[in-house]
Formats: sequence, structure tokens, C-alpha cells
Amino acid sequence: MDIKIRPVESGDISEILNIYAPYVANTAITFEYEVPSFEEFAERVSETVKKYPYLVAEKDGHVVGYAYAGPFHDRPAYNWAVETSIYVDGQCKHMGIGGLLHAALESELRCHGVLNMCACIAYPKPLMNLFNFSISPTKKKSNF
Repeated sequence: MDIKIRPVESGDISEILNIYAPYVANTAITFEYEVPSFEEFAERVSETVKKYPYLVAEKDGHVVGYAYAGPFHDRPAYNWAVETSIYVDGQCKHMGIGGLLHAALESELRCHGVLNMCACIAYPKPLMNLFNFSISPTKKKSNF
């Protein structure tokens, strides 16, 4: 499997939106009710890349996943903490793409001086147990 991780390009928006749309339509994990329009989604990407990395995983010339970071909270003390999101094409799951994206995103963020990566993971309890996630929130040192 040859997966290339690279920064997002404007020509990737349609493929990224096609990956995102089933998550909106078929799950609750995006916290959205409607699939955003192409224009709205393109604007989101454009705003994100002004400050944070936005990466895509490419296989055989097609985008099969993407990852990005955004602000964790608006207050200045959180400038070195981000919230991350990773989405993988439903036909390409369990191929290690999410892990590759996470590692690349972590590396990019480290270069930007980010100290903490946070993720909001919304899965049903049975799936969370498979991944050994704790149902109760845990606090980790924030480094501030």
C-alpha cells in the first residue's frame, strides 16, 4: 500500500467533501445535521490553512483520508493546544491511513510549537471499549 501524505490543495475539496458527507449523513460523530455545501466546505478549509496544518492521504492519485487541526479554545492561553480531526474514506478503513495521518499531523504541529493535541471522539460505548477508551473524562497536564 503506497500512501502519500501531503498538504491539502484546492483541487482536493470535492474528494474531501465526499469523504466527509457519509459521516454527516450516517453518523452523529460530526455534530452536524446537514452536509455542508462545496462552497462552505471550501471556506472552512481555506480558513483552517491560514493557521493550522490540513493534510490529505493520497492513494493511486485519489484522496482517501484527511486530517486537520483547529483551535482547542479561543482564549490566548490555549494557543499551544489544538483540536484534531481525522476522516478516512469508508472504503479504506483498517488500512492504517488514520494512523499515518495522525503521525504526520503530530509532526507538523510539533514544528509549529503545539504542545497538546486534543480530539473529541464520538463513538458508541461498545466501540469505545474495543479501543480501550475510557468513558469518564481524564485530565492531562496542559503544559501552561
